[in-house]
Formats: sequence, structure tokens, C-alpha cells
Amino acid sequence: MSTSYGRKLRLIRKAEGFTQTQMRDLTGISLGAIKNYETQGVDVGLSIIERILACAPLQKYTLWLMTGQTATQAGQIAPKGAEDLDDEGDNADAANQ
Repeated sequence: MSTSYGRKLRLIRKAEGFTQTQMRDLTGISLGAIKNYETQGVDVGLSIIERILACAPLQKYTLWLMTGQTATQAGQIAPKGAEDLDDEGDNADAANQ
């Protein structure tokens, strides 16, 4: 998976107001792994994405996380700052719809 997932996960975490420790507690993903995904560019595997999206407060970001798109009428949004992602097609142009 693209290393841009780490940047997306950081935006989601910050949009929800979670610390990395709180994200660990919510998802069960180790603190070290979260730090590596967010800051070291370590690839985020599908199993990690599934664990994150299994958490109810984060499910509203599913479409954006996977495609960069939003569907606000379906409750699928982008986190604040998503419009700043600009490489690898990860720009969430639809975030303002």
C-alpha cells in the first residue's frame, strides 16, 4: 500500500482530536507502529486499514481513505487538511462538496 496512507491516518487521527496513544487504545495498533506509519513512511498494510476502519468513530473516513473521494450525503467525509495532500492522487478534491 502507498506510504501516503500514513499521512492520511495522521490527518484522521488529528481530525478526531486523538493522540497517538488514544489511537492505539482505540485500534489496538501498537504505538510504535502508529508513529512509524505517520512519520517514517512505513507502508500501511490492508490489515491495519481494516483495523482502523472497524472503529465506529473512524468509519466516516472510509471512502476518503481508500479513494480520496467523499460522499457527504452518505456520511463519508474527509478530515480537515485533506485538501493539502497533493501527491499520488491523494488530493481530496471532493472534500468541499
